[in-house]
Amino acid sequence: MTFANRTLVIGGAASGKSRYAEEIALKSARSKVYVATAQVFDDEMAEKVQKHKLQRGDNWHTVEAPFDLCPTLDAARPDQVVLVDCLTLWLTNHILAEHDIESETAKLVDAVTRCGAPVILVTNEVGAGIVPESALARRFRNAQGRLNQTMAVHCDHVITVIAGLPMTLKGPSP
Repeated sequence: MTFANRTLVIGGAASGKSRYAEEIALKSARSKVYVATAQVFDDEMAEKVQKHKLQRGDNWHTVEAPFDLCPTLDAARPDQVVLVDCLTLWLTNHILAEHDIESETAKLVDAVTRCGAPVILVTNEVGAGIVPESALARRFRNAQGRLNQTMAVHCDHVITVIAGLPMTLKGPSP
C-alpha cells in the first residue's frame, strides 16, 4: 500500500476517527508509533487510556508527548508510520499552559513536514456546534479551527469521519 506522507483525520467526539486512523496505520507493514497527547488527571481518563492501549495491542510503540511532538517526529524512521492522537488534546494542553499557540503550531508544522515517516494526525472538528458560552471555550474553538485549517493545508490527505464513515476531503483515499 502506498502511504501519503501526511494524513489528517478529522471528526467529532466519538465519531470513529481514532479507530479509522489506526486502521490506516495497520494496513502498512511498517512498524507503528503511537504518539499519545492526553494527560491523565482522573480515573475516567485513565480508564479510557487503558482501553485504547488494550485495543491497539502490542504491535505499537507508544510515546507520551502531551506538549512537544517534535522529538518523536524528528526521530521517526522511514520504516515506521507515526500516528498522533490527538491534536485537540495537544492544543488544549498548550492553551491551559498559556503557551504561544502560533509558535507551537509553527513548530508542529515544521516537524510534520520534515518527518521521515508517514504521519497520521487525528483531530476534532469543534466548529459545527453552538457558540460556546465562556471566553476560554471560544478561544479554544477558534484556535482548534485555525489549527485544523493549517494542518489541512500541510497534509496530502484529509479525511473526515462521521458516524464511523470516512469521507475524503483532500487527496485520494488511503
